[in-house]
Amino acid sequence: MLKSIALKEWLKTRWFLLLINVIMLGSSGFLMLRMHRAMDIKGADHIWQVMLLRDAIIVDSLATLPMLLGVVLALVQLMPEMHRKCLKLTLHLPCSRLKTTSAMLFYGVITLTISFALCLGLMHVALRPVIAPEMVRHVLLTTLPWFVAGLTAYLLAAWICIEPTWKRRVLNLALTAMLLRVFFLSDTPESYNGFLPALTAMGLLTCSLVWLSVLRFIDGHQD
Repeated sequence: MLKSIALKEWLKTRWFLLLINVIMLGSSGFLMLRMHRAMDIKGADHIWQVMLLRDAIIVDSLATLPMLLGVVLALVQLMPEMHRKCLKLTLHLPCSRLKTTSAMLFYGVITLTISFALCLGLMHVALRPVIAPEMVRHVLLTTLPWFVAGLTAYLLAAWICIEPTWKRRVLNLALTAMLLRVFFLSDTPESYNGFLPALTAMGLLTCSLVWLSVLRFIDGHQD
């Protein structure tokens, strides 16, 4: 049954997932090409000076992209379910509602994680030959909170989508904005290293909020 749910989600989102990978790999690939182009024109020393003296990480324009893609994936995956009243049928499958909901969310988290991992892999491959390993690590660690924000945004957007009443959706949206703001409080590279594990745990635990909306939906709450 869980495999059937995963297949259903795949058929529903496969084209958007392809678009996510194109956007993530295309954006990071463009930044890598631009960096290599700058090295060809100004030399590698210039890039090193910019990164060391200005504490720049050359991929800062990617900061909000994972978060936006996480939100849109949740909308693509769940809004049709709510609009067509399909979620009620899904929750009445011969499988526990908790397992059904968890399978849907797990699908989204895994597919996003794969896309983000491919992006990190591309940056590592492109950076490793031209800058020191310490600087590669510096760049990748700085980007990790952005990808965690993408997973958290997906789960919080799912929470909002499944919520059956608009008044509560507005409240959930305000709380979501405050929670996601935590990931962007500091522009200093690697400033989140110390509590990134705790931040990741907090982000993943927001899946419990989705279950609260599912319970309200099952109970028949409506405007």
